[in-house]
Amino acid sequence: MTDVTALGEILIDFTPQGHNDDGNPSFVANPGGAPGNVMVGLSSLGIKSGFIGSVGQDQFGDMLKETLRNNGVNVEGIVQVGIPTTLAFVHIAEGGERSFSFYRKPGADMMLTKNDLNLDLISKSKVFHVGSISMTDNPVREATLVALKHAKENNIAISYDPNLRPALWESLHEANKWMLEIMSFADIVKLSEDELEFLTGEQDIQTGVEKLNQQYNMPLLFVTLGEKGSYLFANGESVMVPGQIVHAIDTTGCGDAFFAGVLYQIIKMDALGKQLKKEEMAKILKFGNAMGGYVATKKGAISGMPSLEQIQAFIQS
Repeated sequence: MTDVTALGEILIDFTPQGHNDDGNPSFVANPGGAPGNVMVGLSSLGIKSGFIGSVGQDQFGDMLKETLRNNGVNVEGIVQVGIPTTLAFVHIAEGGERSFSFYRKPGADMMLTKNDLNLDLISKSKVFHVGSISMTDNPVREATLVALKHAKENNIAISYDPNLRPALWESLHEANKWMLEIMSFADIVKLSEDELEFLTGEQDIQTGVEKLNQQYNMPLLFVTLGEKGSYLFANGESVMVPGQIVHAIDTTGCGDAFFAGVLYQIIKMDALGKQLKKEEMAKILKFGNAMGGYVATKKGAISGMPSLEQIQAFIQS
Protein backbone atom coordinates (compact mmCIF):
# COMPACT_ATOMS: atom_id res chain seq x y z
CA MET A 1 0.00 0.00 0.00
CA THR A 2 1.44 3.37 -1.00
CA ASP A 3 0.01 6.72 0.09
CA VAL A 4 0.97 8.52 -3.12
CA THR A 5 1.96 7.10 -6.54
CA ALA A 6 3.30 9.32 -9.31
CA LEU A 7 3.46 8.77 -13.05
CA GLY A 8 5.83 10.79 -15.21
CA GLU A 9 9.37 11.65 -16.07
CA ILE A 10 12.54 10.87 -14.20
CA LEU A 11 15.66 12.05 -15.92
CA ILE A 12 19.21 13.23 -15.35
CA ASP A 13 19.68 16.93 -14.53
CA PHE A 14 23.19 18.07 -15.40
CA THR A 15 23.72 20.85 -12.87
CA PRO A 16 26.56 23.37 -13.27
CA GLN A 17 29.38 23.08 -10.75
CA GLY A 18 31.96 25.77 -11.39
CA HIS A 19 34.50 25.64 -14.22
CA ASN A 20 37.34 23.33 -15.15
CA ASP A 21 40.99 24.41 -15.59
CA ASP A 22 40.29 25.53 -19.17
CA GLY A 23 37.47 27.81 -17.99
CA ASN A 24 34.74 25.60 -19.44
CA PRO A 25 31.65 24.94 -17.29
CA SER A 26 31.61 21.64 -15.37
CA PHE A 27 28.34 19.75 -14.86
CA VAL A 28 27.35 17.16 -12.27
CA ALA A 29 24.77 14.46 -13.06
CA ASN A 30 21.88 14.67 -10.57
CA PRO A 31 18.67 12.59 -10.61
CA GLY A 32 15.75 14.87 -11.50
CA GLY A 33 12.27 15.17 -12.99
CA ALA A 34 9.44 16.78 -11.07
CA PRO A 35 7.25 13.72 -10.26
CA GLY A 36 10.26 11.75 -8.99
CA ASN A 37 11.38 14.72 -6.88
CA VAL A 38 7.93 14.97 -5.27
CA MET A 39 7.92 11.24 -4.42
CA VAL A 40 11.38 11.47 -2.79
CA GLY A 41 10.22 14.57 -0.86
CA LEU A 42 7.21 12.63 0.47
CA SER A 43 9.27 9.56 1.27
CA SER A 44 11.77 11.74 3.21
CA LEU A 45 8.82 12.96 5.32
CA GLY A 46 7.72 9.39 6.07
CA ILE A 47 4.93 9.08 3.46
CA LYS A 48 4.89 5.83 1.44
CA SER A 49 5.39 6.74 -2.21
CA GLY A 50 5.68 4.88 -5.53
CA PHE A 51 6.68 5.72 -9.08
CA ILE A 52 5.49 4.66 -12.55
CA GLY A 53 7.63 5.62 -15.54
CA SER A 54 10.28 4.51 -18.00
CA VAL A 55 14.07 4.94 -18.07
CA GLY A 56 16.75 3.71 -20.44
CA GLN A 57 18.57 0.39 -20.29
CA ASP A 58 21.72 2.37 -19.55
CA GLN A 59 23.81 3.53 -16.60
CA PHE A 60 21.66 6.63 -16.13
CA GLY A 61 18.48 4.51 -16.07
CA ASP A 62 20.03 2.18 -13.46
CA MET A 63 21.14 5.23 -11.44
CA LEU A 64 17.63 6.76 -11.43
CA LYS A 65 15.95 3.53 -10.37
CA GLU A 66 18.55 3.00 -7.66
CA THR A 67 18.22 6.60 -6.41
CA LEU A 68 14.45 6.29 -5.99
CA ARG A 69 14.81 2.89 -4.31
CA ASN A 70 17.51 4.21 -1.96
CA ASN A 71 15.21 7.08 -1.04
CA GLY A 72 12.39 4.71 -0.06
CA VAL A 73 10.26 5.07 -3.22
CA ASN A 74 8.53 1.92 -4.54
CA VAL A 75 10.00 1.30 -8.04
CA GLU A 76 7.81 -1.66 -9.09
CA GLY A 77 6.16 0.62 -11.68
CA ILE A 78 9.40 1.52 -13.50
CA VAL A 79 10.21 -0.13 -16.84
CA GLN A 80 13.55 0.06 -18.67
CA VAL A 81 13.45 0.58 -22.45
CA GLY A 82 15.93 0.51 -25.33
CA ILE A 83 15.93 4.32 -25.74
CA PRO A 84 18.50 6.50 -23.88
CA THR A 85 17.49 8.01 -20.55
CA THR A 86 16.28 11.62 -20.92
CA LEU A 87 18.85 14.32 -20.09
CA ALA A 88 18.36 17.96 -19.07
CA PHE A 89 21.10 20.57 -18.71
CA VAL A 90 20.28 23.15 -16.05
CA HIS A 91 21.60 26.70 -16.50
CA ILE A 92 21.54 28.77 -13.31
CA ALA A 93 21.50 32.60 -13.44
CA GLU A 94 23.03 34.80 -10.71
CA GLY A 95 19.85 34.94 -8.58
CA GLY A 96 19.57 31.14 -8.61
CA GLU A 97 16.90 31.16 -11.38
CA ARG A 98 17.06 28.28 -13.86
CA SER A 99 16.60 27.52 -17.54
CA PHE A 100 16.85 24.11 -19.25
CA SER A 101 18.21 22.43 -22.39
CA PHE A 102 16.70 18.97 -23.02
CA TYR A 103 18.03 15.91 -24.86
CA ARG A 104 14.81 14.03 -25.56
CA LYS A 105 14.16 13.33 -29.24
CA PRO A 106 13.18 10.72 -28.18
CA GLY A 107 13.99 10.10 -24.51
CA ALA A 108 13.17 7.02 -22.46
CA ASP A 109 10.52 8.83 -20.34
CA MET A 110 8.33 9.22 -23.50
CA MET A 111 8.27 5.46 -24.09
CA LEU A 112 5.93 4.29 -21.30
CA THR A 113 2.98 2.46 -22.90
CA LYS A 114 -0.48 1.72 -21.48
CA ASN A 115 0.55 -1.97 -21.34
CA ASP A 116 3.47 -1.06 -19.04
CA LEU A 117 1.17 0.49 -16.43
CA ASN A 118 1.15 -1.00 -12.95
CA LEU A 119 -2.49 -0.03 -12.28
CA ASP A 120 -2.44 -1.96 -9.02
CA LEU A 121 -0.02 0.60 -7.56
CA ILE A 122 -2.52 3.37 -8.39
CA SER A 123 -5.55 1.47 -6.99
CA LYS A 124 -3.80 0.99 -3.65
CA SER A 125 -2.88 4.68 -3.26
CA LYS A 126 -4.67 7.57 -1.56
CA VAL A 127 -3.35 10.05 -4.14
CA PHE A 128 -2.24 9.66 -7.78
CA HIS A 129 0.20 12.39 -8.87
CA VAL A 130 0.99 13.54 -12.43
CA GLY A 131 2.72 16.38 -14.27
CA SER A 132 2.22 17.59 -17.84
CA ILE A 133 5.55 16.45 -19.35
CA SER A 134 4.06 12.97 -19.84
CA MET A 135 1.48 14.61 -22.15
CA THR A 136 3.98 15.95 -24.74
CA ASP A 137 4.21 12.76 -26.85
CA ASN A 138 2.78 9.30 -27.36
CA PRO A 139 2.92 6.54 -26.18
CA VAL A 140 3.31 8.09 -22.69
CA ARG A 141 0.40 10.52 -23.28
CA GLU A 142 -1.99 7.63 -23.91
CA ALA A 143 -0.60 5.78 -20.84
CA THR A 144 -1.12 8.91 -18.69
CA LEU A 145 -4.77 9.28 -19.76
CA VAL A 146 -5.46 5.56 -19.16
CA ALA A 147 -3.91 5.88 -15.67
CA LEU A 148 -5.92 9.04 -14.89
CA LYS A 149 -9.19 7.37 -15.92
CA HIS A 150 -8.29 4.34 -13.79
CA ALA A 151 -7.62 6.58 -10.76
CA LYS A 152 -10.92 8.44 -11.25
CA GLU A 153 -12.90 5.18 -11.56
CA ASN A 154 -11.33 3.96 -8.32
CA ASN A 155 -12.01 7.22 -6.44
CA ILE A 156 -8.31 7.97 -5.98
CA ALA A 157 -7.58 11.69 -5.44
CA ILE A 158 -5.53 13.15 -8.30
CA SER A 159 -2.82 15.74 -7.75
CA TYR A 160 -1.40 17.68 -10.68
CA ASP A 161 1.60 19.90 -11.33
CA PRO A 162 1.33 21.39 -14.85
CA ASN A 163 5.05 22.34 -14.77
CA LEU A 164 5.37 24.23 -18.08
CA ARG A 165 8.56 23.49 -20.05
CA PRO A 166 8.02 25.21 -23.46
CA ALA A 167 11.11 23.56 -25.04
CA LEU A 168 9.47 20.12 -24.75
CA TRP A 169 6.30 20.95 -26.67
CA GLU A 170 5.72 21.12 -30.41
CA SER A 171 3.99 24.47 -29.86
CA LEU A 172 2.58 26.53 -26.97
CA HIS A 173 -0.90 25.87 -28.37
CA GLU A 174 -0.30 22.10 -27.94
CA ALA A 175 1.06 22.71 -24.44
CA ASN A 176 -2.02 24.71 -23.43
CA LYS A 177 -4.43 22.11 -24.86
CA TRP A 178 -2.89 19.05 -23.18
CA MET A 179 -2.09 20.80 -19.89
CA LEU A 180 -5.76 21.77 -19.58
CA GLU A 181 -6.84 18.22 -20.51
CA ILE A 182 -5.59 16.96 -17.12
CA MET A 183 -7.38 19.75 -15.20
CA SER A 184 -10.72 17.97 -15.63
CA PHE A 185 -9.33 15.00 -13.62
CA ALA A 186 -7.51 16.96 -10.89
CA ASP A 187 -8.47 17.41 -7.23
CA ILE A 188 -5.25 19.12 -6.09
CA VAL A 189 -3.41 21.48 -8.45
CA LYS A 190 -0.24 23.55 -8.01
CA LEU A 191 0.47 26.37 -10.46
CA SER A 192 3.16 29.04 -10.55
CA GLU A 193 2.03 32.60 -11.37
CA ASP A 194 3.45 32.20 -14.90
CA GLU A 195 1.62 28.89 -15.45
CA LEU A 196 -1.66 30.39 -14.24
CA GLU A 197 -1.25 33.24 -16.74
CA PHE A 198 -0.28 30.80 -19.52
CA LEU A 199 -3.36 28.62 -18.95
CA THR A 200 -5.91 31.41 -18.42
CA GLY A 201 -4.46 34.45 -20.22
CA GLU A 202 -5.00 36.43 -17.00
CA GLN A 203 -2.24 38.33 -15.17
CA ASP A 204 -4.34 38.93 -12.06
CA ILE A 205 -4.19 35.85 -9.81
CA GLN A 206 -7.74 36.15 -8.47
CA THR A 207 -9.20 36.52 -12.00
CA GLY A 208 -7.13 33.61 -13.34
CA VAL A 209 -8.18 31.35 -10.48
CA GLU A 210 -11.88 32.23 -10.90
CA LYS A 211 -11.61 31.48 -14.62
CA LEU A 212 -10.05 28.04 -13.96
CA ASN A 213 -12.46 27.18 -11.17
CA GLN A 214 -15.53 28.10 -13.24
CA GLN A 215 -14.44 25.50 -15.77
CA TYR A 216 -12.87 22.78 -13.61
CA ASN A 217 -13.92 23.47 -9.99
CA MET A 218 -10.81 22.00 -8.32
CA PRO A 219 -11.21 21.33 -4.58
CA LEU A 220 -7.65 22.53 -3.77
CA LEU A 221 -5.76 24.97 -5.98
CA PHE A 222 -2.32 26.24 -4.98
CA VAL A 223 -0.60 29.19 -6.65
CA THR A 224 3.09 29.67 -5.86
CA LEU A 225 4.87 33.04 -6.02
CA GLY A 226 8.47 31.87 -5.55
CA GLU A 227 10.13 33.49 -2.53
CA LYS A 228 7.06 35.73 -2.01
CA GLY A 229 4.98 32.79 -0.75
CA SER A 230 1.87 30.96 -1.93
CA TYR A 231 -1.92 30.94 -2.10
CA LEU A 232 -4.44 28.20 -1.45
CA PHE A 233 -7.93 28.49 -2.95
CA ALA A 234 -10.47 26.04 -1.50
CA ASN A 235 -14.27 26.02 -1.08
CA GLY A 236 -14.63 29.67 -2.11
CA GLU A 237 -11.98 30.81 0.40
CA SER A 238 -8.43 31.94 -0.23
CA VAL A 239 -5.42 32.19 2.08
CA MET A 240 -1.98 33.62 1.29
CA VAL A 241 1.12 32.85 3.38
CA PRO A 242 4.40 34.73 2.74
CA GLY A 243 7.52 32.69 2.01
CA GLN A 244 10.48 32.26 4.34
CA ILE A 245 13.48 34.45 3.53
CA VAL A 246 16.47 32.22 2.74
CA HIS A 247 19.79 32.56 0.96
CA ALA A 248 18.97 30.65 -2.24
CA ILE A 249 21.83 28.81 -3.91
CA ASP A 250 19.82 26.61 -6.32
CA THR A 251 16.04 26.79 -6.88
CA THR A 252 15.93 23.40 -8.68
CA GLY A 253 13.20 21.31 -7.06
CA CYS A 254 11.77 24.07 -4.83
CA GLY A 255 8.31 23.77 -6.40
CA ASP A 256 8.51 19.98 -6.06
CA ALA A 257 9.50 20.28 -2.39
CA PHE A 258 6.56 22.69 -1.87
CA PHE A 259 4.19 20.16 -3.48
CA ALA A 260 5.60 17.31 -1.37
CA GLY A 261 5.05 19.47 1.72
CA VAL A 262 1.43 20.32 0.94
CA LEU A 263 0.60 16.72 -0.02
CA TYR A 264 2.15 15.59 3.28
CA GLN A 265 -0.12 17.97 5.22
CA ILE A 266 -3.21 17.05 3.16
CA ILE A 267 -2.65 13.35 3.91
CA LYS A 268 -1.84 13.91 7.59
CA MET A 269 -4.91 16.14 8.06
CA ASP A 270 -7.06 13.78 5.98
CA ALA A 271 -8.05 16.99 4.17
CA LEU A 272 -9.41 15.40 0.98
CA GLY A 273 -13.11 15.98 0.57
CA LYS A 274 -13.21 18.03 3.77
CA GLN A 275 -14.17 21.69 4.34
CA LEU A 276 -10.88 23.23 5.45
CA LYS A 277 -10.80 26.04 7.99
CA LYS A 278 -8.63 29.07 7.16
CA GLU A 279 -6.08 28.15 9.85
CA GLU A 280 -5.78 24.65 8.35
CA MET A 281 -5.23 26.17 4.90
CA ALA A 282 -2.53 28.44 6.35
CA LYS A 283 -0.86 25.48 8.08
CA ILE A 284 -0.65 23.58 4.79
CA LEU A 285 0.87 26.60 3.01
CA LYS A 286 3.35 27.37 5.80
CA PHE A 287 4.71 23.83 5.66
CA GLY A 288 4.88 23.84 1.84
CA ASN A 289 6.69 27.21 1.83
CA ALA A 290 9.19 25.92 4.39
CA MET A 291 9.91 22.85 2.25
CA GLY A 292 10.53 25.05 -0.82
CA GLY A 293 12.71 27.44 1.17
CA TYR A 294 14.75 24.61 2.67
CA VAL A 295 15.53 23.04 -0.72
CA ALA A 296 16.53 26.45 -2.17
CA THR A 297 19.45 26.47 0.30
CA LYS A 298 20.76 23.10 -1.00
CA LYS A 299 22.38 21.93 -4.26
CA GLY A 300 20.23 19.50 -6.29
CA ALA A 301 16.57 18.62 -5.77
CA ILE A 302 16.57 15.02 -4.52
CA SER A 303 19.67 15.35 -2.33
CA GLY A 304 18.19 18.52 -0.80
CA MET A 305 14.89 17.02 0.40
CA PRO A 306 14.64 17.25 4.21
CA SER A 307 13.51 14.66 6.73
CA LEU A 308 10.56 15.55 8.98
CA GLU A 309 12.98 16.36 11.83
CA GLN A 310 15.07 18.64 9.58
CA ILE A 311 12.09 20.59 8.25
CA GLN A 312 10.58 20.99 11.74
CA ALA A 313 13.91 22.38 13.00
CA PHE A 314 14.06 24.71 9.97
CA ILE A 315 10.53 26.00 10.68
CA GLN A 316 11.43 26.56 14.37
CA SER A 317 14.57 28.50 13.42
